[in-house]
Amino acid sequence: MNNKEKNFISAVVYVHNSEKTLNQFLGKLIDMLEANFEHSEIICVDDDSCDESREIIKNLSNRTSTTSLSIITMSFFHGLELAMNAGVDLAIGDFVFEFDYAILDFDPQEIMNVYFHTFQGYDIVSAIPDKKERFFSRIFYKIFNKYANYSYQMHTESFRILSRRVINRIASMNKTVPYRKAIYASQGLKIDQIKYKPIGSFEYSYDKQELLYRSSVAVDSLIIFTEVGYRFSLFMTLLMMGIMALMIIYTAIVYATMNPIAGWTTTILFLSIPFFGIFAIFTIVIKYLQIIVDLVFRKKHYSFEGIEKLTR
Repeated sequence: MNNKEKNFISAVVYVHNSEKTLNQFLGKLIDMLEANFEHSEIICVDDDSCDESREIIKNLSNRTSTTSLSIITMSFFHGLELAMNAGVDLAIGDFVFEFDYAILDFDPQEIMNVYFHTFQGYDIVSAIPDKKERFFSRIFYKIFNKYANYSYQMHTESFRILSRRVINRIASMNKTVPYRKAIYASQGLKIDQIKYKPIGSFEYSYDKQELLYRSSVAVDSLIIFTEVGYRFSLFMTLLMMGIMALMIIYTAIVYATMNPIAGWTTTILFLSIPFFGIFAIFTIVIKYLQIIVDLVFRKKHYSFEGIEKLTR
């Protein structure tokens, strides 16, 4: 008796120099999808890999039977967000899994746990490793969760599942927005998280290109989706007002009680701190304008050399 799920499942996998873990990851993913779903596809987004990742994917296509396997080859390094947008745009499943990196640090059964959890009324379900986050990730999410107006608390995720309703809802939005998780959280749909106990000791390591990209995405995301910039500019404005008030009081006291003496220290203090605040505010405003220009006027979201379907 065939007890496989009838829903068509798409799995989008981000691949960037992943040869060390890709064979095991894709092998287990193929086995899990074919054992549990009548129809499924895997879309590997090769984001300018310079190792053997493409060859590994092609070799694994020989072991699929009911699962379609495709590769999207990006023209140059786009980074996780745009590369995954390319994969999700191509996906046709009723549900779409997003794997942000090809590391199997979880029991493959967690894939099905996340899938079945959607039937409890959730459109987005994320799998989160139950371990201490990296230092900079912990700082980023602490700031983001504090200053973003979302009830959903974000954490480092290994993978997530999206319903077709989520994908349809965000389809009309600007795909240059740099942080998918924030877009998902802003849709007003039900979101939940499932924690799992990590297995193995392999940690994903970023190359220099990825580190620079992720740092840029983190800064842009904090400016776009949180009130960090506004809070900082407000703080600097209040600080300058306070300094000006103190200087006025100080000047009045000196004028009333003693002969005023022109002093460079007071002048420099008065000028340097307020000017620092002004330039800080200008920096934030300029950053806002730069991001707005990129989001509104940059027509080409992503580009790839071709789509190579490896199985029928």
